[in-house]
Amino acid sequence: MKLVILDRDGVINYDSEHFVKSAAEWKAIPGSLEAIAKLNQAGYKVVVATNQSGIGRGLFDMDTLNAMHEKMHRAVQSVGGRIDAIFYCPHSADSNCKCRKPKPGMLERISGCFNTDLSGVYAIGDSLRDLQAAVSAGARPVLVLTGKGKFTHAEEDLPEGTLVFADLAEAVGHILHS
Repeated sequence: MKLVILDRDGVINYDSEHFVKSAAEWKAIPGSLEAIAKLNQAGYKVVVATNQSGIGRGLFDMDTLNAMHEKMHRAVQSVGGRIDAIFYCPHSADSNCKCRKPKPGMLERISGCFNTDLSGVYAIGDSLRDLQAAVSAGARPVLVLTGKGKFTHAEEDLPEGTLVFADLAEAVGHILHS
């Protein structure tokens, strides 16, 4: 199965240090929606894996998260693409759950739901925890320099084999031509 896993905030849409807390605040990064559509057109399933601790912190509720995701689905569909599934962790960082990245639980759940091994699957994120979750789950870590990506690239010790691209569009160009 051709599958790509994407983090949401900082990869598909602009991130905020104060969290993206409403559908109105959700704004796509230029080129990201079209990149998802290109993956779909090449036969890839696209799955989002996102930490959403704003729920656990009480900054927004499930209805608000669903409204953000509905806006994202509509935006991707407007350019001819689709997101096949969204997996999220609603827990705060201190909850010690198994699904919050950098732990691999969310990616392992994706593997189980899609009945596929994640070796060779690109997992694209903008933070060290995205990359660590990818490596722990056996996926291929990819860093984009949007969102927190420039800081991550400059300040963090990236996992071995991490690919680095300017943005999702550039990462997808690599995936489609490799």
